[in-house]
Amino acid sequence: MRKILILSILFFAYNVEGQSINDYYTIAAENNPELKAKYKEFEAAMQKIPQVSSLPDPNLSMGYFISPVETRLGPQNMRFSLTQMFPWFGTLKAQKNATTLMAESKYQAFLNAKNQLYSQVATAYYPLYELLKLKDIEQENIKILESYKNIANAKFENGKGSLVDVLRVDIMIKDAQTNLDILTKKEPAVTSWLNSILNRKYDEKIVVSKDLQIIELPMEYRKDSITTNPILQELELKKQASEVAIEVARKQGLPKLGLGLDYVLVGKGMNNFPDSGKDIIMPMVSISLPIFRKKYNAATKEAKLMQESYSFQKEAYENKLNGTYYKLVFELEKERDLLKLYEGQVITLSKSLNLLFAYYSNANKDFEEVLRMQQELLKYQKMQLSSTSTFYIKLAELDYLTAKQF
Repeated sequence: MRKILILSILFFAYNVEGQSINDYYTIAAENNPELKAKYKEFEAAMQKIPQVSSLPDPNLSMGYFISPVETRLGPQNMRFSLTQMFPWFGTLKAQKNATTLMAESKYQAFLNAKNQLYSQVATAYYPLYELLKLKDIEQENIKILESYKNIANAKFENGKGSLVDVLRVDIMIKDAQTNLDILTKKEPAVTSWLNSILNRKYDEKIVVSKDLQIIELPMEYRKDSITTNPILQELELKKQASEVAIEVARKQGLPKLGLGLDYVLVGKGMNNFPDSGKDIIMPMVSISLPIFRKKYNAATKEAKLMQESYSFQKEAYENKLNGTYYKLVFELEKERDLLKLYEGQVITLSKSLNLLFAYYSNANKDFEEVLRMQQELLKYQKMQLSSTSTFYIKLAELDYLTAKQF
């Protein structure tokens, strides 16, 4: 049973409803030129099927006798020959099967490119989410520090506080403002990165979700889906295509049969035979002699070697997927545990800070500790936010690994 851990990160919500990452997945899938190129490769591969499953064109030849050949029926003036070659039985079907399997592997390559694109979107989306939320945190921090400064100023003017307190908080405000300025300057770069993946104008506005929920992953989370990873499917289809290619190479090394027809135009002879001047029709049968075996043996060996290569590639990638899966699950669990810690620390520090500030307001003591506690709270808020972003980036990597469908 899934448990939901709701993050209570202390920062402002946006005034507009954000777009979920699934919305940007859709935009990327519709606009990205690399993905479109992959699909065109699949469509092009499909066009190879009729090329390899059709008979070769028939041959039509014509000959003219410059010096007519005299026969009993008359002189032969012209000859027409029509020939159609037929590959060995089953060759065209085997070629079609091999090419179809390779075309299907191209489609799996397209699916992998789409999943990879989604992962790229996530890798760009969540850092932008983090950056915008960091800006909110810094803005809220500046407001709090300015309120501290006003109180410290008032105490100093009334002779109840120190000028050092005013200067100390002023330094912290300048630090926070500098951090906010850096984040503001960084925002266009991060936005343009995501827009480039979406194939949109670099400065087009990106609106992110208001908040995120962290799921507690069940054991063996989607592990069975690793077997449906498009790269594994692509390699399996290529392996099957190589198996059929062995059969194709063997059949291409067998004789080709030809059927033809000769038509000879015969002129009127000098003799008055009943058949004088009658044209000649002659059916023909031909057969190729594949006696030069080196090329056929090489084609068969090539197909066998490619089959072995795809088997090894698939095995290696399966090992890589399994190793990466457990690594990602660990990292996700780690971030989830850290988020629980940060959430608790933020709550505790917020309560402590309120008590400490009340004590300072009444007793005029421990202002330095108030500022230190405020910075500690700020640190955990940022760590909480960074861990949230990291969690979702790792989850996107796991989605890619297990070929999650959106």
